[in-house]
Amino acid sequence: MKKLFFLALIIFGAKLNAFSQELYVFTEPASNMPTKSIGVRITNEGMFNYPGYVSRTIPEVMFGFNKNLMAHAKAFLSDMDGKYRLEGGSLYAKYRFLSIDDTHSHFRASAFGRLSTSIRPTYTRDINLEGDNSGLQGGVIFTQLLHKLALSATLGYTHAFDNQRRQVAGMPRPNNMLSYSLSSGYLVLPIAYTNYNQPNFNVYLELLGKTDPSSGQSYLDVAPAIQVILNSKTRIDLGYRFQATGNLEGRYTKNMYLLRAEFNFFNILK
Repeated sequence: MKKLFFLALIIFGAKLNAFSQELYVFTEPASNMPTKSIGVRITNEGMFNYPGYVSRTIPEVMFGFNKNLMAHAKAFLSDMDGKYRLEGGSLYAKYRFLSIDDTHSHFRASAFGRLSTSIRPTYTRDINLEGDNSGLQGGVIFTQLLHKLALSATLGYTHAFDNQRRQVAGMPRPNNMLSYSLSSGYLVLPIAYTNYNQPNFNVYLELLGKTDPSSGQSYLDVAPAIQVILNSKTRIDLGYRFQATGNLEGRYTKNMYLLRAEFNFFNILK
């Protein structure tokens, strides 16, 4: 049993370190977490133009069932409507359907789906299934690793559930939204691996966009971030997103920081 435990540690460390530049801060890669592993995250998001400063806390548990299938379960808590309270939750699943491997590079393609619920009143057309709206989302992700550089593109379609009881008078009702992103990650340190306990330092730049098909309104955010991975098991993210261009009415998440801590446990699931 001890041999299996240490073997799992080596495999987990190799995967997390060798492809750490794919662990994007604002989006998910097409790659999955190691088989039979569990990850625990706590994320804090802060918005400065709500009006005033507000924040959201997102506890999350991730499950790596096998090399092709993983799932996330999240809860959302914030003070965006006054006192801090539980807003809702989300279930996310991702299935990897294509893998092409080569020396120091690989290509992955995955399909994902998300189901979210929220008790928040509806404010804008900027459908956000991370605490603000109830709805469904589906899409595809393509990720290419090229030695120390990882590139990823995501395309998604979101439908918000109709709930007139929570619609604010005078505000447009969310319906459907196209989302798209282009993410890049670069492994800065270590320059060369000697063991899998070495700290990893990654830098990221992500472009995050949405378009409302009914009105043609859209926006594009720029999101730089940094990341540290310790002992192949602990991950710390810090990022900030801001709107570069757009005309989507009533956005309040266009200036937002993200701070996250993640802890991974391998060979847990049987």
